[in-house]
Amino acid sequence: MTSRNHGPRETGMTETQHFVGVDVSKRTLDVMVRPTGGLWSVANDEQGIAELRERMLELRPHLIVLEATGGHERELSIALVLAGLAVAVVNPRQVRDFAKAVGKLAKTDRVDAGVIALFGERVRPEARGVPEEEASELGALVTRRQQLTEMITAEKNRLGLAKRTMKPRIREHVQWLQRQLADVELELRRMVESSPIWRARENLLTSAPGIGEKTAYALIAQLPELGRLTSKQIAALVGVAPFARDSGRYRGQRKIWGGRASVRSALYMATFAAIHCNPIIRAHYHHLRNRGKEFKVAMVACMRKFLVILNTMVRFNTPWCPAALPRA
Repeated sequence: MTSRNHGPRETGMTETQHFVGVDVSKRTLDVMVRPTGGLWSVANDEQGIAELRERMLELRPHLIVLEATGGHERELSIALVLAGLAVAVVNPRQVRDFAKAVGKLAKTDRVDAGVIALFGERVRPEARGVPEEEASELGALVTRRQQLTEMITAEKNRLGLAKRTMKPRIREHVQWLQRQLADVELELRRMVESSPIWRARENLLTSAPGIGEKTAYALIAQLPELGRLTSKQIAALVGVAPFARDSGRYRGQRKIWGGRASVRSALYMATFAAIHCNPIIRAHYHHLRNRGKEFKVAMVACMRKFLVILNTMVRFNTPWCPAALPRA
């Protein structure tokens, strides 16, 4: 297991954040680093990609931005993401529009690399390592699966209260929804399996007891920040970090609020399973319950602990191993 830390450091020290733009062509990779201004080129082949990856590991930039160039960026993005680096593959039109907005009208490989780096520094696109269109499609499929699951549950609940004459129609609708759900899940699986980046991330996440395929897909699609934020930041983003509410009758109490409800829902189910099969989460849950904590309070605390562990696993690109995991 590697001990190299490619993610954010949770210290009080202020460090320069580097943003890297890579102009990708069939034969070459032109690289610009901001704010230092470093500029170089390597061949777009196995040796050049390996050299660029090693230089990026030494620099540890906040973000590396590539344009989607019809597949020429694919091998580089895979190599960088699997090395634990934050990579955004963006639509070239976004970069061109940005260049016009800031008055960068010249067109050379070196200027392009500089504009891409500046775009990364100013706009800060999400680091997914795949083209935004693919990421958007994956997110849409995950959302649709959640919607179908909720509709199936609602119809099954109605079935128990429905009149006899309506029950066949409800059952027929449930069967249709289940077929739709099966189709969406098959498409999701095919999409993830077609991407080495997503497939590697799925294997990493599902190595943790309690994380199944569905939760992994939700985290991949709806929490691209996983592994790039601090423990406190990722907990607040999802909405499992308690905040004080010192007003009125709530004085002295701490509540969770905000965050990404869909991610929190997936994490809740995964944590519920982990209480039974994950030794670390199970021990933490029973410790809290033995201290007199209510079920809901203990669950939220376990969700936060589980999320922080997953964040650390992704940051260090380290599969589940309780004895070897870095401190979350």
